[in-house]
Parts: sequence; structure tokens; C-alpha cells
Amino acid sequence: MSRVKRGVTASKRRKKVLKAAKGFMWRRKSTYRAAKEALLKAGKYAYRDRRVKKRTFRRLWIVRLNAALRTHGEKYSAFIKKMADKKVEIDRKTLSEMAAQYPEQFRMFVEKVK
Repeated sequence: MSRVKRGVTASKRRKKVLKAAKGFMWRRKSTYRAAKEALLKAGKYAYRDRRVKKRTFRRLWIVRLNAALRTHGEKYSAFIKKMADKKVEIDRKTLSEMAAQYPEQFRMFVEKVK
């Protein structure tokens, strides 16, 4: 019977893990066991922070919008309430971009909602 050399699958798997851990610091980039653990944690953080990113950006848009509205003598919460009453459905991202890049159109929009 011919000789069977083993470990092809295992070494492929280890190589794949080490390749994915490229750029990590210290032992985590070169040792399989540490790299595997680091990748598991990295995956958890990536999954969690994809959701956190949405919250963070929404907060940023609200802060920007509030600052822009205050220059027009309006509060954020009151403005959003007026928009809801008049059934104007523009998201906060678009409004904050409009306030930053097109201040004249934003001023006209605020006047229309008032």
C-alpha cells in the first residue's frame, strides 16, 4: 500500500487564518492559536460596530441639524414635530447635508416648514 501524507486540509485552514490575521500585532499575526482567537474577537466587534455605526451617524446628523436650525431661530425637536405634522418625510442625513452644503436651499426649506 502506498504512503499517505496528511495535513493538507489542516495546513490550508491554518494558512487561511494566518493570512486573515495579517496586520495584527505581536503574536496574534504569527501564531495560529492567537490568530484564531483574535479573528473571532475581530469578527464580533465588526458585527457589533456595523450596528453602532448607524447610531453614531444618526447622532451626528441630529447635532448638525440642530446647530443649523438654531441659526434660523428654530429648535431641532420643534422642527421635526412640524415636519411630522405637515407630513414631510425627509431623513436627517439629507437634511444635515443640505444644511452644510446648500445653506440657501436649507433656509428656504425651513421657512416653508415654519
